[in-house]
Amino acid sequence: MEYVSTRGGLGATDFEGALFSGFAPDGGLFMPSAVPRLDVPTLRRWSTFSYPQLVKELCSLFVTAELIPRSVLDDLIDRAFSRFRHKDVVHLSRLKDGLNVLELWHGATYAFKDLSLSCTGQFLQYFLEKNQKHVTILVGTSGDTGSSAIESVRGQKNMDIFVLLPHGLCTQIQELQMTTVIEENVHVFAADGNSDEIDEPIKELFADADFAIKHNLMSLNSVNWSRIMVQVAHHFFAYFQCAPSLDTIPLPVVEIVVPTGGGGNITAGCIAQKMGLPIHVVAVVNSNDIIHRTVQLGDFSLSGDVKATLASAMDIQEPYNMERILWLVSDGDSSLIKTLMEQFSVSKSLKLPDDLHRKLTRVLGSCAASDEDIVRAMRRCWDENRYLLCPHSAVAAHYHYAQLDGGSRSTPRCCLAPASAAKFRDAVLRAGLVPDVPPEISALTTLETRSTPLKSGENWAETLREQIEDVAQR
Repeated sequence: MEYVSTRGGLGATDFEGALFSGFAPDGGLFMPSAVPRLDVPTLRRWSTFSYPQLVKELCSLFVTAELIPRSVLDDLIDRAFSRFRHKDVVHLSRLKDGLNVLELWHGATYAFKDLSLSCTGQFLQYFLEKNQKHVTILVGTSGDTGSSAIESVRGQKNMDIFVLLPHGLCTQIQELQMTTVIEENVHVFAADGNSDEIDEPIKELFADADFAIKHNLMSLNSVNWSRIMVQVAHHFFAYFQCAPSLDTIPLPVVEIVVPTGGGGNITAGCIAQKMGLPIHVVAVVNSNDIIHRTVQLGDFSLSGDVKATLASAMDIQEPYNMERILWLVSDGDSSLIKTLMEQFSVSKSLKLPDDLHRKLTRVLGSCAASDEDIVRAMRRCWDENRYLLCPHSAVAAHYHYAQLDGGSRSTPRCCLAPASAAKFRDAVLRAGLVPDVPPEISALTTLETRSTPLKSGENWAETLREQIEDVAQR
């Protein structure tokens, strides 16, 4: 299994190379050169697997036994999921009128990113110990990625992690999950800017080839292929839980509704489709609707500033994983993707070619939800089921209710729930509901915090550079 850049730069790499690289050297994103296709008997056999078993099977298709022997791979994945609170790691709640909610948030930080990052942390540790190396991890976060990334590597002697968060734009709980971690290898920066703005200094440091090589820079954002790979399992598990029967030919279609910001989870869904899983993926977004406009109109363009919404982790205007999706639907046309992405990089505006847009609409649907839509969905779900949704999960529920009220009941549907409502007290209160906050989350407010401010107008890239150099010398 080789990995190539979406922009067609020279040379391929293996899983280890993709894991430690983040962006490809030509600015593209790593993808497998070929996506394995599963036949119906395999899908039927896999339908009885637990979620951890599915992760193991899928990862073994993308990670060769020469790099990580299968028994070791299985052990790393078991270790990754050992801290999850639910015995099944993920859990499907079957609610009224076909509202199936796949809870992906039973990890340490109550967010879906714990699933992929706990595995990625284990893969990193395996290779670092084997090769006696040290890495410097750079992460920009809109809310949940930072804390999940920190949890996956905290206390590790051969990794230092530098996390940039948008101060005041995360929830209090999200911020505290990062700033209360005081291990020596964890370095948190609170920036006066939004999630797109904090990506800029990170891109600048990665673009400095000498600096990146000197400090072994890498990313744990969803530019990292390892995260996408693990997230493919969400879609397989959702399908097997919600498909009415696998005895028919063709197999039944299940609609997977995916709240999305940076586009990692919908990329995983498109890969699952390419592997032969009969799903229809629906990307659901908040008022930052670039993915929705891309699917509906072929308009991949910024529309003003990032809007602060109740679903704050999705407040993103530049979803970098759309590059992977466009590469997939173009059948790996790296020359086309390079041209389009370079145009977008300059103008922040892109009209998809008609043929590419048609191909995109065949594999992806979309919907956008306002804060009012989110609040209504949270209330309705509570009134009908006594079940609390986080605002991101409510974006998916909004789509479900819109389809239900419009008379669409024939296709089984699964809504991915990326976070627990416990992390979003203000949104729950705004919906007129009562927050249910676990003691370990409430306790965060009593802990010491530590972070470095990045003020507006300062050179954030230079501050980061100095801090990384200082840590390296120590």
